[in-house]
Amino acid sequence: MTGAILLVVHTGRREAVSAARELAGRLVGAGADVRALAGEAERLHCEGLAPVKPDEAADAGLGLVVALGGDGTLLRAAEFARPGGTPLLGVNLGHIGFLAEVDRSDLEATAERILTGAYDVEERMTLDVVILRNGSEAEAGWALNDVTVEKAARERMLDLVVEIDGRPLSRWGGDGIVCSTPTGSTAYAFSAGGPVVWPTVQAMLIVPLSAHALFARPLVVSPESCVAVEVITEPAAVLFCDGRRTVDLHARDRIEIRRGQLPVRLVRLRSAPFADRLVEKFRLPVRGWRGPIDD
Repeated sequence: MTGAILLVVHTGRREAVSAARELAGRLVGAGADVRALAGEAERLHCEGLAPVKPDEAADAGLGLVVALGGDGTLLRAAEFARPGGTPLLGVNLGHIGFLAEVDRSDLEATAERILTGAYDVEERMTLDVVILRNGSEAEAGWALNDVTVEKAARERMLDLVVEIDGRPLSRWGGDGIVCSTPTGSTAYAFSAGGPVVWPTVQAMLIVPLSAHALFARPLVVSPESCVAVEVITEPAAVLFCDGRRTVDLHARDRIEIRRGQLPVRLVRLRSAPFADRLVEKFRLPVRGWRGPIDD
C-alpha cells in the first residue's frame, strides 16, 4: 500500500495497547511507515513507530487509519481519516463494536491484508451541521453517526420546533432530538426507538427524545433534505456531534443539518450481508431458520 498508516488507540484499555503493539510491530517489521498520535505513541513503546501531532495527523500523507478500541475510538479516528478521504479500519476491542471490521484474534491476517491492500472500501454518509445565531453562522461541524440537540438542565424540558425543507413540521417539548445517518441508526437513534436502516440506504433519520407530543414518531427523510431545529426557550441546550464534539446553544438558535459533503470511507475485509452483522452484534435469535426452499 502507499502512504503512512496512522494508529488511533484507546490507551485506557490494556488489550487495545497490546493489540496496537502487535499490529505496529508486524507492520513496521514489513517496512511500513507506521505512526501514532504523539501522546499514544509514548504509551505503546513500539520501536519504529513515529509520533505525530494530532493537529498534523490528517495532513501527513496517510494511506490508512486504523482504530483500535470500540466504536468511540473509531469515531475519534474518523476525524483524521475524513478530511483526505483516507480509508478507516476498525479493530474491535470494546463491547459491541458495531462499526469495527475485525477482532483481536484476526490481527495477523489483518496486517497481511493491510500490507497488500487486499480490502474493499465502503463510503458512509455523514452529516454537516451549521448553527445560526441572530442570522449569522456561529459554529459548524459534522458527524458520522448523529447530531443531537439535548437539554442542558435535567429538571426542565427542552422546547424545539423542527422544520423540513423550509416548512415547519412540529413543536416538541422533551429531552431533545437526534438526527442520524444510516450508520448511526444502530447507535443513539436505536436506543431512542428509531429504526435500523441499512447502510446502503441514503437517508436521514429524525428521532425525538422523550417528546411530550401527539406526533412524535421517528421519521426517515431524503438525504437531499435540510433538517432545521430551532431552540425556543431557555434554559439553553447542547449540541453533540457523534457524542464527542459539543457546542452550547442559546435560545432562538437555529441548527441546520444536511448531508455531509465528505463521506467517511470504511475498510471492509468481509463481504457478509448487513443482516449477518446485526445478528452477530446484537446476538439476535435466529434458531429455527430454514432459509429459502428449493423447488
